[in-house]
Amino acid sequence: MTQLTIIANIIAKEDKIELVKSELLKLIDVTRAEQGCINYNLHQDNENPKHFLFYENWESRELWQTHMDNQHLKDYLAATEGAVDSFTLNEMTSIA
Repeated sequence: MTQLTIIANIIAKEDKIELVKSELLKLIDVTRAEQGCINYNLHQDNENPKHFLFYENWESRELWQTHMDNQHLKDYLAATEGAVDSFTLNEMTSIA
């Protein structure tokens, strides 16, 4: 199995920063307990508080895909509907 690194960038709407942040924080403990999760770290930009970044490592792409289909992510999406300006996700593999 090849370890998978995920970089997820979330840009909240200016008036929804605290809502998005609180909903993202709810994902931490439940995700870290999931099978295959090596680390799941949330960051907030020091210069642009609207910008959140998840740095994640998973044992495999298959286990990450299981994570992506979990109810807590569906709950997050429902709670933050209309509160996020943009979301980008990169699947990465370490090469060195």
